[in-house]
Amino acid sequence: MIIDAHAHVSPTSYGSTENYLEQLRQGGIQGGVVCPGGMLDVRQFNAYITGKSKPDVVPKNDYVDRSVRSNPALYGLVCVDPCAPDATEVAARYLKDGFRGLMVTPLVHKFSFGDDVMAPLASLCGEHEAPIYSHVAFRPGANTCDYVALARRFPRTPFILEHMGAGHVDNEASAAAAELDNLFLETSLSSYLQIVLSVKQAGASKVIFGSEYPLSHPAAELQKVLLLPISEGERDRILGGNIRALIRAESASTNA
Repeated sequence: MIIDAHAHVSPTSYGSTENYLEQLRQGGIQGGVVCPGGMLDVRQFNAYITGKSKPDVVPKNDYVDRSVRSNPALYGLVCVDPCAPDATEVAARYLKDGFRGLMVTPLVHKFSFGDDVMAPLASLCGEHEAPIYSHVAFRPGANTCDYVALARRFPRTPFILEHMGAGHVDNEASAAAAELDNLFLETSLSSYLQIVLSVKQAGASKVIFGSEYPLSHPAAELQKVLLLPISEGERDRILGGNIRALIRAESASTNA
């Protein structure tokens, strides 16, 4: 069973759940892990990088909630601003209601992985055996080394590093995944070379297929994994086995 472990859905023309489900069908992909999208209009990404546009800082968790309740092939991630006073409370409520993990985004919300506000969230996810997802940013406090340091502090909490770290090849990320039992690398938007090197260094058990919908098409991202020179058993783990274990898909009584 193939699961896209990283997609953003939003009530927009370009990032809707309906459009995502159609792209999964086109790619022969059976399920997806979805989190709030639309905070950045990915069609105009450069405007955010240059500071011309500001993100919508309010995650649309309610849209994800409705999406997963009406589509049993989808699993939800809650997104919070770690600096918000009620961040842990909101995350706890959604995890209790059946969401399978937490996403934080240092590109939208201005926090650092070493900030005190991350500790209660990391502890909460450890208690729920729920993974934390995040990308890294090119600023102090939000780099690969900072995310790795957070994973070291909370060994009971699974951490998924989106896009396999920073840049086309992040050797620091693959080395850390090889060392830490609780750090996993997600493939979306990463280079084919980075995936090859990470599987070789960290093993197929530490690599997870994702698409970063709507910025990329799940079927397009899937091809990079299908072309890997690995065994079918390794491919099966990357394409679904690893994420199913991390989100405890088999034990989910509801996909809320």
